Amino acid sequence: MNALREIKQLPETLKTSAKELKNVKSLCGTAMLTALNVVAGMFSIPLTPTLKIGFSSVFAGLSGMVYGPLLTGFAGIIADNLKYILRPDGPYFPFFGINEFLTGMIYGAFFYKKKITLPRVIAARACITVLINLILTSLWLNIMYQSPLFTMVRLVKNIVLFPVDVAVLYFLLKAGEKILPKQ
Repeated sequence: MNALREIKQLPETLKTSAKELKNVKSLCGTAMLTALNVVAGMFSIPLTPTLKIGFSSVFAGLSGMVYGPLLTGFAGIIADNLKYILRPDGPYFPFFGINEFLTGMIYGAFFYKKKITLPRVIAARACITVLINLILTSLWLNIMYQSPLFTMVRLVKNIVLFPVDVAVLYFLLKAGEKILPKQ
């Protein structure tokens, strides 16, 4: 995986992905994967009021692989709001929707119309772990609760769960390559 080549291809990936917004099959498929994301979110394990373990984002990975970054990003915002409506676990903070949008964009940028390889999955998960889970989520929690301690707790959790997240995502994407529709 050549990172510079990937970055240069991003505008074309976004352009191709934008066409998925007009495709009814893509919208329906994304809606189903978003529903799975929401249902999986109901089974997350809360460790503290601000820290939980969950695997709902793997469905965003599948959506990103099949439908691209834009549709998956918008679906992430919808999934975030639906998860909060169905199972509120603290005060509503709309910026968490940005996290979900960016997660979908990152998964789409790494997986849309590309061969799924372990290095690609590791790179995507690393971007999400650092940019979304550690930086943005810690920032939002610091804004909400005025405590910088969230970063250290989140760092330990993300280090421990990183290999698990990569393995689950990799095997689900490899299975998805075989059964999900090719666009």
